[in-house]
Amino acid sequence: MFRWGILSTANIGINQVIPAICASENGVAHAIASRDLAKARHVADRFGMKHAFGSYDELLACDEIDGIYIPLPTSQHAEWTLKAAKAGKHVLCEKPIALKTAEIDALIAARDQYGVVISEAFMVYYHPQWIKLRELLQEGVIGHLRRVEGVFTYFNNDPANMRNQLSLGGGGLPDIGVYPVVTTRMSTGLEPKRIRAQIEFDPTFNTDRYASVEAQFDGFDLHFYVATQMAYRQSMIFHGDKGYIEVHAPFNPLKYDHARLTVHNATRDTTTAYSFQNINQYQLQAETFVRKARGAPVSVFSLENSKGNQHFIDMVYEAGKKGNWTEV
Repeated sequence: MFRWGILSTANIGINQVIPAICASENGVAHAIASRDLAKARHVADRFGMKHAFGSYDELLACDEIDGIYIPLPTSQHAEWTLKAAKAGKHVLCEKPIALKTAEIDALIAARDQYGVVISEAFMVYYHPQWIKLRELLQEGVIGHLRRVEGVFTYFNNDPANMRNQLSLGGGGLPDIGVYPVVTTRMSTGLEPKRIRAQIEFDPTFNTDRYASVEAQFDGFDLHFYVATQMAYRQSMIFHGDKGYIEVHAPFNPLKYDHARLTVHNATRDTTTAYSFQNINQYQLQAETFVRKARGAPVSVFSLENSKGNQHFIDMVYEAGKKGNWTEV
């Protein structure tokens, strides 16, 4: 079994990724590290891990670890991904893996130098609902794609939450703006030509709490909004001249809705539904990552893909400053 080490006791790890690793067919949660050893030991005991460490460096130095999962605050992602790669560990790092496009170049160089797999943890990349949507677009089920519409919102104004702390990489675009971007890019295989955006910052936290973004691609437009202080909502719609496809729970199935696609024809008198039950996208992510680390010819979310996604987000911020179209 592939032996995972988890860097920190963050909630995303405890609630989603570590249980998925434990349920996976080819990996085991073997160790966890925290700057608070008591916290690390508590989580290790809960999930039956062999080791608990009181520092991240101790975990990286452990010879019993094959790969590292990093759910640290966003501002520390690139730093510890690089350290883990230098330690010879494969790395699955929570999104966003960096806060600037240029930071990813150093990760690509480290990946190539140390011969490890480094992947940003976009679990949606592995969910069969997105694989099916990509197939439907390629088959021309909705004809010529003209517009993509997306939304991802939640309400969180807790000052202690890292999402509201600028120094930790907080803000709506790094946290959830990446999802409409990545799912549009991976579904169409295309990159934007120009972007414009309206961004609203919280006067207390100085993080972006609302963003409305429009991007022009070759042949279609993407419009999405994200917010950290609005009512919960998720949706993605791909609209063509012969129909449209709605993704009802595009990013967090079960929390917002069931994972399903609804395909409508042009006159909306024919509807085809695709339902995806009992799918754990975090487990699929972990299992695919392990197969890749062991040399199997499978696809994981690449750093080159990460670079394209982060460049998009960088350009959104730039467009928000200009208040006009920004060439990508």
